[in-house]
Amino acid sequence: MLSRQDNETLTRVGPGTPMGDLFRRFWLPALLSEEIAERDGAPVRLRLLCEDLVAFRDTQGRVGIVDAYCAHRRAGLFFGRNEECGLRCVYHGWKFDVNGQCVEMPSEPHENPQTHNVRIKAYLTAERNGVVWVYMGPRESVPALPDFEWSRLPERQHTATKRLQSCNWAQAVEGGIDSSHISFLHSRTESVAGAPSNPYHASDRHPVFEVSDADYGLVIAARRHARPGTYYWRVTQFLLPCYTMIPPVGNFDESSQEPYDGHAWVPIDDETTWTWSFSASPARTYRDEEIAFRGGRKGFWGPVDEGYQPLLHRGNDYGIDRARQRTSNFTGIEGIPNQDAAVQESMGPLVDRTQERLGASDRGIVRFRRLMLKLARDLAQGRVPACANDATLYNVRPVSMLLPQDTPVLDGAAALLRGASAPGH
Repeated sequence: MLSRQDNETLTRVGPGTPMGDLFRRFWLPALLSEEIAERDGAPVRLRLLCEDLVAFRDTQGRVGIVDAYCAHRRAGLFFGRNEECGLRCVYHGWKFDVNGQCVEMPSEPHENPQTHNVRIKAYLTAERNGVVWVYMGPRESVPALPDFEWSRLPERQHTATKRLQSCNWAQAVEGGIDSSHISFLHSRTESVAGAPSNPYHASDRHPVFEVSDADYGLVIAARRHARPGTYYWRVTQFLLPCYTMIPPVGNFDESSQEPYDGHAWVPIDDETTWTWSFSASPARTYRDEEIAFRGGRKGFWGPVDEGYQPLLHRGNDYGIDRARQRTSNFTGIEGIPNQDAAVQESMGPLVDRTQERLGASDRGIVRFRRLMLKLARDLAQGRVPACANDATLYNVRPVSMLLPQDTPVLDGAAALLRGASAPGH
């Protein structure tokens, strides 16, 4: 369990908080390109790290993420007119470009010199493979975009989507790095993208964990007994500040054609999170049905409505079917993402970790908490995490595989834990 103070430090992400400052040292997924696909289209409300923002695509196709409120009288810019390379407040016509610079003040005398001195908050943006990224940290130390393999694969070899989750980011991440719950929460349910079901999750329900430090965060390996003389290993990664990788369900080796998945758990505020889901298929092109399954609002990581809010949620008890729970599904809830959300959100929007009783299967979670608290405190002393400035560290793959019992997992899996090198590297 954590002390009350440590729990506050871990979970609070607003401006000026230790964890909020840490998050702001990294690029974060902000929204899908499809949300602002049209030049001069409608702006979109965006809330990240407890800050109210709006996003828009200007006449030239540039993406702006700026303060939600006009500098004049704080009217909401969501209602603004996106026109001629700027967002114009409908209250008095003040207009701001993607850099937050006020470029027109039609309600003021033409000779008013303050036009060029008025700005609103604006953050750096970048766009890659259908995702708009935002950097909310200091301009004097802007890192490169993280080099996730999915973010540079060709079209039809990657997907990205998102859904709203009604709980704090940390309890969502902790679900993502917890391999032990798979044997229970997701038992007797669908396999991912038609991959073979995994008998080892059912036959060995108390995995042994090995947790290793990595330059990007943590490597969390869960070991289960398999056929004689072998262990089944499921290796997941936690990458700063909020990413987790998901190994394929079956045995993943160099000849495998199986894609892999991952998540980004991006805080909206202290009590809600954008759960991003991405997938990579380095070896082959996705079939049409796989793209529909892994991406979009109706796929495996959905279903969600037009605002990316899940159709199964706390208000309808996630569609739980007690008859199915008795006969064919451990939870009675359809879909792995909905099962995860049900238990994570059932803890409350911000879980009281002083009341927990942790066990051996929580080793990865304990290390995650210690790491994040240490890094937040280090940053307060001026020490920036090294991976914030090394994009190549994010080029990793998760692994699930069988190894001889006398082979250390990081030795046996070493060749599979790195993604394909980016061009020029």
